[in-house]
Parts: sequence; structure tokens; C-alpha cells
Amino acid sequence: MKKQHFLAFDIGATSGRGMIGSLDGVKFEMQEIHRFPNSILELHGKYYWDIYQLYAALKECLKICARRGIVPDSIGIDTWGVDFGYVGKDGTLLGLPRSYRDPYTEGAPEEYFKRISREEVYGKTGIQVLNFNSLFQLFSAKQEGFAPLEAAEKILFMPDLLSYLLTGNKVCEYTEASTSQLLNPATKEFEPSLLEAAGVPPSILCPLVMPGTVIGTLNDAPAKETGVGKVPVIAVAGHDTASAIVAVPAADPCFAYLSSGTWSLLGIEVDEPIITAASCASNFTNEGGIEGTTRFLKNITGMWLLEQCRKEWEREGKNYTYPQIVAMAEEATSFTSIINPDDPSFANPPNMPEAIYNYCMNTGQPAPQTDAEYVRCIFCSLANRYKEVLRLLSDMAPFPINKLYVIGGGSKNDLLNQLTANATGIPVIAGPSEATVTGNCMIQAKAAGLVKDRWEMRRIIAESFPLKTFLPESPCEIKTNV
Repeated sequence: MKKQHFLAFDIGATSGRGMIGSLDGVKFEMQEIHRFPNSILELHGKYYWDIYQLYAALKECLKICARRGIVPDSIGIDTWGVDFGYVGKDGTLLGLPRSYRDPYTEGAPEEYFKRISREEVYGKTGIQVLNFNSLFQLFSAKQEGFAPLEAAEKILFMPDLLSYLLTGNKVCEYTEASTSQLLNPATKEFEPSLLEAAGVPPSILCPLVMPGTVIGTLNDAPAKETGVGKVPVIAVAGHDTASAIVAVPAADPCFAYLSSGTWSLLGIEVDEPIITAASCASNFTNEGGIEGTTRFLKNITGMWLLEQCRKEWEREGKNYTYPQIVAMAEEATSFTSIINPDDPSFANPPNMPEAIYNYCMNTGQPAPQTDAEYVRCIFCSLANRYKEVLRLLSDMAPFPINKLYVIGGGSKNDLLNQLTANATGIPVIAGPSEATVTGNCMIQAKAAGLVKDRWEMRRIIAESFPLKTFLPESPCEIKTNV
């Protein structure tokens, strides 16, 4: 079988990368092409994404492919959720997309719920209430008279906006749209009443397309400029977590997944959304997956805690490598204080070690005294939080959860994976670490007719990447004081 090459763009809030995934029969392999920065621009008190810088980075990646003699068979783009750009009647992009970090949505849910209740919004969307969800961004933009909204004919979510710049075609990919709090996961259609209550016409949304849809081919200008020609652009699972879940190397449905990075997303894959009083009370969310599935999950603060500690330590001249950090945690076994990673005090404190110290003191626990104890506290607290959320998930899941698959960067943290197995009492299977890019490429492969469904994708992934299994070794000794 002819080897085919799929170019996956995976763009996060701080950086992006282009990677080529190659499939030759049942063998899948990847190579990195280009990495590029992404950052928030602050202009006159508003916060934006530089979409033109991202577009230039995509073209640069295509140029590198051409120089290396690699012509992709297709292109797919995934990003974070909720953010979008405004497009005018003539197709002009109306300014830069606002960032979810922009404080203009603070207090927006409470104001919006004066029009439609929180319970009704959750009942229609199954999405956890976060102030930066697209619904509240549009509501806030309308309230402030934001000029691009007033002049817009359409909005395009971030991956769809980049695809539009490449192809000139406007679509709304389902998994990305599902994070907006505008979509009904049962009907898989938008809820016009939610936009109308915000004072925004429902016509501002583009028609939905499912993952695997061909959006179009590169416009003449980028095709010629980059040298790759008229390559098809595919609507993959545009939300990065949706692409990552495609790469869970499971053989049956009775599993939970943990997409582990700055955020930890712990959930299950189900055929129908779970929208109940219990799921609402526990703030679980129903997001779209491929092949009509729902990603029933909960957001947990993840390696953000460690990343922010490392920034403080670097200011003090202590530049620990990741292996050093893991070794520090392995040595500090006597420290057992536990924090709740999702406590609001850890959202964006000026000093993360200080915030952890104060939390321990305020909850009557010993506070960390060394950097090693801070790391041990973070790892044990994450494992404990995974145990708590998994218990809630097990109570609502329509099947027994027999295994937990850890994907993403956190899959390489052997110590945390073992702590998680000990805490949850079930096997933890780690890998692949490049889950998002892998899933992105596999959806392109399905669009090309090379794979049949997500189970065939997962079988190929399981055979293509080394996986590591962690079995529970001892009863969890974590003391819950949160």
C-alpha cells in the first residue's frame, strides 16, 4: 500500500506545531516539521490572538514540507475551544479574535442567567458553566457594543477560521462547536434560543460539519507561495481534546481517559450525552467526539500547578530538569499533605508555591518546606483528585470502568502514573504522548478511506506506539484533608 502523509497542525494557547503522520498499511509514524509560538496580544485593555501570525506559521510549515520534498495528502487543524473570529458579509476578517483570557466575560454568566436560567442552559447544552464559553463571549460583546460583532455576518471558531484563511470556505466543525455552550448534544444542532437571549442572531453561525469532512483545497495564493500545490484541507476533530481521545489505544468501550497536560481532562466516551442533576451538580461536561460520540468529562487543573512553581524557582536561579523534578518527588515520600488542585486560589496566583503553602496552613496540614516537598504535594494531590473524579464518573457511567488510559505529555510521568494507579485501584495505561496529533492524522486517514472507524484507528495506534502499564501496587495512603 502506498504510504500517505497527513499534515497535522496542533495549536495551543502558548505554541503550535506542524507534524507529518505517515500511514503505510498498519504502520503509523510521525515526524515534527515546525514549531512556532502563540501568544496573547493586549491592546487598549482587550486581549486578542494574532491570527495573522498563526496563518504565517502554517504557511512556513508548508514551505518546509516543500523544501523537504514532502507533499501532504491532506491537512488538518486542531486548537483549543471556545474562541472565534468575526467575518463580514464580503468575507473580510473583522479584526483579531478575542482571547478567553479577556476579562470582559467576568460576571457574564450571572447576568445571562437573568434571561435564561442556569438549569435550562445546562439542560439544553450539557456543558459546564465557564465564564469564557462562547455563549458568554457573544453576550459580553453584545453588551459592550463590540464593533466586529455589530458588523459580522458569521463567526468562525479558531480551527475553522484558520481553514478559512487557507481555503476561503466557511464551515463550523462539530467537536469545536460543542464546547461553545450553544450546541445541543442530543440533537447535535445549535440552540437558537440561547443566542437570541444574548441579543445575537442565530444566523451568525455557519452550518455544522462532522469530523472527516473535506473543507476544500488550498487557495491559489498559498498553494503557489508554499510550493505544495492544491492540498485538501480536512475538518478533523477541531477541538484538540477531541482529536486526542481518538488516539486512546483501547480495544473496548469500558475505559476512562485522562488527557494530561496543563489541564487534566478525565472522562469517558459514550454514545449519548449524560445530562442529569448529578452531572450538573458535579459540573461535568458533554462535548462532541467523532462518529457521533460524546466526551463526558470534567476539567481538572493539571500540570499548571507545577509549571507555575517552576517559574518561581527559575526566578530564584533553580532550573530543574523534568527528570530531576520526578526524582525529587520520589525522594520526598514522607510528605503527605494534600491540596485540591481545583481550588480557586490556584487559578492564577502571583506566586504558586506561596499559594500552596497558604492552602496547607489554612487546612491544618504541614506546609511544604523544600522544593521536593512541593513537587510531591502536587503529584499526590493530582492522583487524589483523579481518584475523586473517577468515583463520580463511575457512578454516572453506563458501563464499568476497568482501565484508565493516560495520554498526552503527562503519560511520560511514570511516578504520577503509578500514584494514580495506586489511588484509583485500576490499571493505568500510558501513551501515546503525542495523542492530539495522532488523532488529527487518523481522522485525515479515515477521510482518505484508509481506516474504517475509530476502533481500527485505535488498533493501529496501539501497535505503533510503546505503551506502559501501571498496576496498583498498594492501597492509596493519601490523606484527604480538602
